[in-house]
Amino acid sequence: MRVVIVTESFPPDVNGVAHCALQTARHLVRRGHVPLVIAPAVADPAADAEAPCPVVRVPSLPLPGYPQVRVALPSRRVAAAIAAHRADLVHLAGPFVLGVRGMTAAARLGVPAVAVYQTDLAGYARTYVGTGEGTAWRRLRAVHGAADRTLAPSSAALRALEAHGIGRVRLWGRGVDTARFRPGLRDPALRRELAPDGELLVGYVGRLAPEKRVDLLAGVCGLPGVRVVVVGDGPSGPALCAALPGARFLGRRTGADLARIFASLDVFAHTGPYETFCQTVQEAMASGVPVIAPAAGGPLDLVDHGRTGLLVPPGDPDAPRDAVAALAAAPHLRAAYGRAGRAAVEGRTWEALGDELIGHYREVLHARTAVAA
Repeated sequence: MRVVIVTESFPPDVNGVAHCALQTARHLVRRGHVPLVIAPAVADPAADAEAPCPVVRVPSLPLPGYPQVRVALPSRRVAAAIAAHRADLVHLAGPFVLGVRGMTAAARLGVPAVAVYQTDLAGYARTYVGTGEGTAWRRLRAVHGAADRTLAPSSAALRALEAHGIGRVRLWGRGVDTARFRPGLRDPALRRELAPDGELLVGYVGRLAPEKRVDLLAGVCGLPGVRVVVVGDGPSGPALCAALPGARFLGRRTGADLARIFASLDVFAHTGPYETFCQTVQEAMASGVPVIAPAAGGPLDLVDHGRTGLLVPPGDPDAPRDAVAALAAAPHLRAAYGRAGRAAVEGRTWEALGDELIGHYREVLHARTAVAA
């Protein structure tokens, strides 16, 4: 199969859309398919040297106030690249700006398209501008409604799409690298560095942006014998340094370094209520770490409340503190939740999820062939 992946983000960006697009490209290559990636241009011209397949970069500009996010500009490169690749199928990763152009080009060329829903844009509109949810859903309906199939990462995302009039939706989750993220990487030296007095280590990993609500960890910072560790960067970084007294901010970490940090935590706490999936929850579970997360969106599928972690009311400033206090007082529960979490994700490899994705591709191609016949 010749597949063009049109993605709103791609490494060196660090986010869920970029990571999933990279893993998809890698898996297609491993299975003998021929992918091409189309993504917004980034500042580093050598960024694609280690990409698993060719990457076409489209001119882009940094998002005002959030330079880590780049938005593609209008370009004829999208249609030209799809045509030149002789694509059998177009994969639209988190389509909103570049993905809309990819969908338009695919339709004009008669190429089937699979749209992967990954970002709660309506939730972001609510967070950043206090309005615009209707506009966001209209744009999402336009691109997903034109796709042959939409893949939702969680049950909550699937229900939201269907409730807003988007059809032909199927469930497709995300894989996790259980070889990289594993309990055996727990590092006593790192723990002594981060918690010199033997404090309970509670970690957050992700972007530091308003919609992530990392400020909700303020109450956790006030618990005796607890140290909060924050991994990531973003526009909210300076404000969070002031809002979370005593927290250790480690900046962006990746690869083996990130895996070592995950495994060295005692509790992983996610706070954002707008996650369509939440890959960091899976990575914490693979690392054998109990999870606290909002009872909203993707975590509802991932966290088995009372078995692998705790689900708390989203947006409640007291809920993370109370959940951490409960786990701090129950080391046997932390250990049991960690073991159960690791067991729950052991079968969710990127290989398994990649093969599932290829199955969706084949079904879409078969349906197109049947209609043509």
